[in-house]
Amino acid sequence: MSSVAEKLAGKSNRKPPAKQVRLRLVYIDFWSAVKLSFLVAVCLAVVNIVASFLVFTIVQSTGLFENLNSLVQDVAGAGTDLRSILSLGNVMGFAIVVSLLNLVVTTALGAVVAVLYNLSVKITGGILVGFTNS
Repeated sequence: MSSVAEKLAGKSNRKPPAKQVRLRLVYIDFWSAVKLSFLVAVCLAVVNIVASFLVFTIVQSTGLFENLNSLVQDVAGAGTDLRSILSLGNVMGFAIVVSLLNLVVTTALGAVVAVLYNLSVKITGGILVGFTNS
């Protein structure tokens, strides 16, 4: 006959401890790193273009361009007009050019990081990563 303590212990709702697995990251696929860095760069480009448009719209609606334009005309002379330089087309064109340059640089940087990591793994042995199923 079993005791009450053994019956209560058998009915407990405790989960068994989670199994832990330790893996070592020893290789990053070059093309996967290039594709992932390209997608990250595309997301950053979209954020940059949208943020540039929003900031331009907010600054224009608050009248900051007019105040800045009158200040520049007072200092530099009446022939200077910032509204022609800081038009929506010029600002968005600049944002697109910066986003395209950022796209190229970020994609190349992702490829370089993958190559450098794969070379450094030969010296360091990789990064130890722990996983658990909970």
